[in-house]
Amino acid sequence: MRDIPRAVDNGIPIEFRGMLATRSRNNRLIEGVRVRGESEDIPEGAVRPSRGRTRILIVVVGLGCLLVAGAWIASGRQARTQQQAKATGGAPAGQTARPVPVVVTPVRTGDLNVYLTALGTVTPINTVTVKSRVDGELMKTYFTEGQVVRAGDLLAEIDPRPFQAQLTQAEGQLAREQANLANAKLDLERYQRLAQQEMIARQQLDTQQMTVNQAEASIKMNAGQIEAIKLQLTYCRITAPITGRVGLRLIDPGNVVKANDTAGLVVITQLEPIALVFSVPEDSLQPILRRFRSGAKVPVDAFDREGRTRIAAGTLVAIDNQIDPTTGTVRLKASYPNTDDVLYPNQFVNARVLIDVLHEAALVPAEAYVYVVKPDKVVQMRRVQLGPTEGATVAVRSGVNDGESVVVDGAEKVQDGARTEPTARKAGPAGAPGAPGAGGTPGPAGPPGPSGAPGLGGTPNPAARPPRPGA
Repeated sequence: MRDIPRAVDNGIPIEFRGMLATRSRNNRLIEGVRVRGESEDIPEGAVRPSRGRTRILIVVVGLGCLLVAGAWIASGRQARTQQQAKATGGAPAGQTARPVPVVVTPVRTGDLNVYLTALGTVTPINTVTVKSRVDGELMKTYFTEGQVVRAGDLLAEIDPRPFQAQLTQAEGQLAREQANLANAKLDLERYQRLAQQEMIARQQLDTQQMTVNQAEASIKMNAGQIEAIKLQLTYCRITAPITGRVGLRLIDPGNVVKANDTAGLVVITQLEPIALVFSVPEDSLQPILRRFRSGAKVPVDAFDREGRTRIAAGTLVAIDNQIDPTTGTVRLKASYPNTDDVLYPNQFVNARVLIDVLHEAALVPAEAYVYVVKPDKVVQMRRVQLGPTEGATVAVRSGVNDGESVVVDGAEKVQDGARTEPTARKAGPAGAPGAPGAGGTPGPAGPPGPSGAPGLGGTPNPAARPPRPGA
């Protein structure tokens, strides 16, 4: 039996190729192969190109379907990603939208103190340079540098011996004049008796009367001289004229001091009470004048140079009678008890003057951004108009209502309409709405909100700008 060739073409043996090609046009190809409709023979090489084109067409159509399907899927994913980003404030695609954690605090209604801040200098009410009122050697000092002395305390002593010698001389002179006066008076009595008997001339009697008057005048002069010497002896003991703290000693014992010396012995400064002198702009004078002239006390708090810690609390006692034309400011003076000696002469401090009180104002923390958390935990951006600031609290003139919650932390993560997970602030900063109207310690103003919070000093912001998303 002859071997059948194993060569095939497209799964059909080559030996059967001619047989299948000569069938009529109504017959079909065996095993799914279609031939020409004519009765003539089909060439052997004509079947292969037709099948190649069919396969290419199927591949092209399949690739086109894949491209369309991929584009449709990518478009759907991009749309879903944009929707998720809008709902969650820019969350990455594929993540489930979840609330953004923020810290909120409620808006409260209360009183807000409006302050004016100015730089001032602590000035003692009384400062005395103790000098010698007589010439002489400084024998001893009875004070310690930096000591607090009372009025009348002995400070130093000058050699009194020259004045004691002068006093002895003056007392002797007075005794002699008193003896002369007594003798003149006896003579006057004799002359008066003789004049009554017309035994002497009237002129002699008058002369004796003048002698008595001269002796009396000499006695008065000597008495005055004695009092002056005694006063000089008193000046030899130098005492404190006021109560205060003495400074460093300016001259040592053993030196000869004179009454016309300009340096003096020591300087005494009164510390209780003490004053603070500061200047304010002339535009801010009228609110202070209205409050000062009403008879009410105008509080003036003294803060350190950084404006963070309150040093002392005092009241306004005087306003200068003119405005400095070179600076456009007016000087004010406040008084402080200073019983703890916390204020020191010539110390620079920040003075805060209470010029007004806003009653029933909406109060929020100064660092609050204008995002209000609604009851459904969705944030809403608000346009607010800010008022004066006291420390970390700012008054809101319009834009929020009492009881609403504003975002104070996490505002950079949210956008208008985003869902949040609010957490109430547990403890507010000094001057927060939890204690409205309290004069807390002022700190540096927090980051301004989208509307532009006013800086320290309580100057209102007249024109609030529209908030920026994510500020």
